[in-house]
Amino acid sequence: MPTEPRVTDNPRASRYELWLGTTRAGLVEYRSEPGVVLLVHTEVDPAFVGQGLGERLVAGALADLRGRGLKLVPLCPFVRAYLRRPPDQADLVAGDPAVPSDHGHPS
Repeated sequence: MPTEPRVTDNPRASRYELWLGTTRAGLVEYRSEPGVVLLVHTEVDPAFVGQGLGERLVAGALADLRGRGLKLVPLCPFVRAYLRRPPDQADLVAGDPAVPSDHGHPS
C-alpha cells in the first residue's frame, strides 16, 4: 500500500470512508439518530479485499464514535462480527431489542 490508510467521516453522505492516498478503498454507511449511530453497511473495494482494511475501517469508525460520546447499533453483519472480536468495544453498543443479536444461541 502506498500510504497509511485513514478513516474520515463524511456526514453529507452519511458514511465513514477509508482512504489510501486519493483512493477511497471502503466505506461504512450509517444513519444518525439522537445519541446513537446505526451502522448499516460496510464494503471494501474488491481491489483491496484481503488486506485487513475492513477491520481498519470499522476500528476507525468506532474510535470516532467513542470520541464523540455516541453509541452505535450494529445493523451491518460485518460490524457485528467485528464487535465480537475485541470485547473492549462492547460498551459502544446501544441496547436495542429490535436489533438481532447472537446472544442465547448455541455455538
